Parts: sequence; C-alpha cells; structure tokens
Amino acid sequence: MNKKSVRDIDVKGKRCLVRVDFNVPMKDGVITDENRINGALPTIKYLIENGAKVILCSHMGKPKGQVNMKYTLKPVADRLSEILGQKVVFATDVIGESADKAVAEVKDGEVVLLENTRFEAGEEKRDEAFCKKLASYCDVFVNDAFGTAHRSHGSTAAIVEYGFVKDAVCGFLIEKELSVMADSLERPVRPFVAVLGGAKVADKLKVISNLLEKCDTLIIGGGMAYTFLKAKGLNVGKSLVDDEQIGYCLDMIKKAESLNKKLYLPVDTIVAKSFPDPIDAEIEVKNVAVEEMPADEMGLDIGEKTQALYADAVKTAKTVIWNGPMGVFENPTLAGGTIAVAKALAETDATTIIGGGDSAAAVAELGFADKMTHISTGGGASLELFEGKVLPGIACLNEKE
Repeated sequence: MNKKSVRDIDVKGKRCLVRVDFNVPMKDGVITDENRINGALPTIKYLIENGAKVILCSHMGKPKGQVNMKYTLKPVADRLSEILGQKVVFATDVIGESADKAVAEVKDGEVVLLENTRFEAGEEKRDEAFCKKLASYCDVFVNDAFGTAHRSHGSTAAIVEYGFVKDAVCGFLIEKELSVMADSLERPVRPFVAVLGGAKVADKLKVISNLLEKCDTLIIGGGMAYTFLKAKGLNVGKSLVDDEQIGYCLDMIKKAESLNKKLYLPVDTIVAKSFPDPIDAEIEVKNVAVEEMPADEMGLDIGEKTQALYADAVKTAKTVIWNGPMGVFENPTLAGGTIAVAKALAETDATTIIGGGDSAAAVAELGFADKMTHISTGGGASLELFEGKVLPGIACLNEKE
C-alpha cells in the first residue's frame, strides 16, 4: 500500500485536518489509558514543528448523533495541552460557531481540537453537507486513526471520497500499521505463522480462509477451537460451539490439507464445570486430552501439551501474527495458554505482530508489550486487513507517484 504520508507534502502554513483516534477510556471525567493519545503524538508534533495549522478531530464512544457530555473530548484537549506544553484550543462543537472561530483564528504551529465528531448525526451517515463543511476547515486531510480506518464515516473517508479534499495523506501511526502489518501479510519472511484465538468462528470466517492462503502454519486456540474439534468428530462437552460453522470448519481443515499448510488444533484442554462468574473468580480446573473431555464440563483454555506445541511452532517462525487470546485470560487460572503464546512471541527473533483487541490487552497486561515488533492500535481494522479487505480510511488517501 503505497500511500503518501505527511512527510511527502509541504505542510507549512496549511490547515491540516487530522483524524486521530482519541476514543480513550474515561472514568469520572479522567482519562484512564493514554495510549491512543500517545499514538497520535508523533504526527501532531511533526505538524507543529513544520508550521502547520493543526485541526484535530475524533469520535469518542457512541453518542449516536446527539450531544452527550459523557462523551465530550474536553478532558482530552486539557491533557493534550499538558503533554504538548502549549494550549490546545477546544472547539465546543464540530462544525458550528465555536469550530468556525477556532479554525479561523488558528496560527502556524497551533493546535485546535474539535468536539466529538459523533455529536453530529452526519458523521456516521456520511451526510454530504456535514462532510463539505468539515472539509472547508482544511487544505490537507491527514488520517492517523487506524482504529477507525475500516469505517467509511464523514471524518474517516467520506470527505475525500466526495471530492471535497484533494490532498489526503496518512500520519505516522497509519504509516507504521501499513508498513508492518500490510507488508508482512503481502510479503512475509517465511516461515509465516498465524495464531488465531477468541470466542467465535463466525467472527473470523474470512480471516481464517485468507490467512490459510498466506501463512505456512495456522494455529487455532480460544473458544473457536472447540468448533473445529467438534467438526473432527470429537466430543467437546459443554464447550462453546458455533454449530452453524461446523461445516465451514471442516472446509478449512480440508483447505489446509489441499494447500499443504499446517493447521494446529489443541491436543489437550483446561476444563471446568462452568464459566467463572465473576470472570476472575477462583475456579477448579483439570487438564484433559481433547479425546477425553467430560460431557458435563467445558474447555476454557488450551492445555499444557498444547501450550508447548504452539510455543514450539511460534519459535520456528520468521513472521508471526496473533489475534485473539487462547482462553479466558482475564482469569489467572485460565491464562496459561495466552501467557505461553505471548512468552513464545516475546522470546523469538521473528517479526511479531499483535492484531489489536484482546490480544493487545493481554500482551500489555502480561508485561510483554515491549518485546513485540508491532502492536496494532485497531482491533476491527486489523481483522479486516487480515481478511484481505480494503479499508476505506486508507483507500481514500493519495498514492505515491
């Protein structure tokens, strides 16, 4: 994906509308995790240093086109002012009087943050009038919100798709996502191992099929492994099963054989009488072979032999991508499989890519984040990239000549 970045254009004196992802977790008006703000800083600082007029926009939460101060970006503007060491002017609306005034008065090297784009119904509906007004605030559109790049909303893609903005480039965060993730999928250094976990097969239908064509080894864990095991004729007790996808799983097993790809499924599993409630509650478990699962118990993590098997497969790789935990990792008793895979990735010299979502949370929680080559900032966007889909927020950007 050969897209222009902010490095490829002269930004001095230009109004740069930067779509960032400031959808940060909040509690009582206080930001509890600043990772998404930190992810946008390289692009923002570059634009400031190179004399651009920086106009930031983002969504937060799901206010559904209504003003809901629970989702205001004002705390983000205040925190960003502290981090940058300069005032970030906060517009109390998206395309109204406050935004008009802030954009009209912004000088080179200064920063404006518009209010939550989803306070406007036109954002998610791709309303042309909304897009035209938003586009009037910029000379250059910069998309640096990979987490929303799979959505074609007003501020993520439509303002360019409608032709209201001609110069459209990516920021450094999206540039990194593309250079690491997209390139690893298209031109992986082999052996290429993909690890997929999570609860349901239905969530990853196209991902499984697409990755089987690209990787050398596909490892299946998490809740969806039990649908594959049932498809092979095994009794999986009370384990989570996508009964409607059993035929699909059989097709994927056959596809792996026909493509001469290795498809790893659990050989043993950690079982319990029921799902932990609350999720981190103490729970009594045992490790059993997949052929010996009790009819009245459910699998909640990959077993010890499977952990070793998967870790060994990862250690032989030169490129690894991972999306989805191996079990109910939020419970210490059921985190063994996820820890084993994370540890194996941390110890390999391969290019290791974590595809956002729960995998990213698990790696961070377990203390392995600094050992990974790349942790994606977008769960849904990462999955769609793994599916082989074109992401609207990236497709709309200018190509390098």
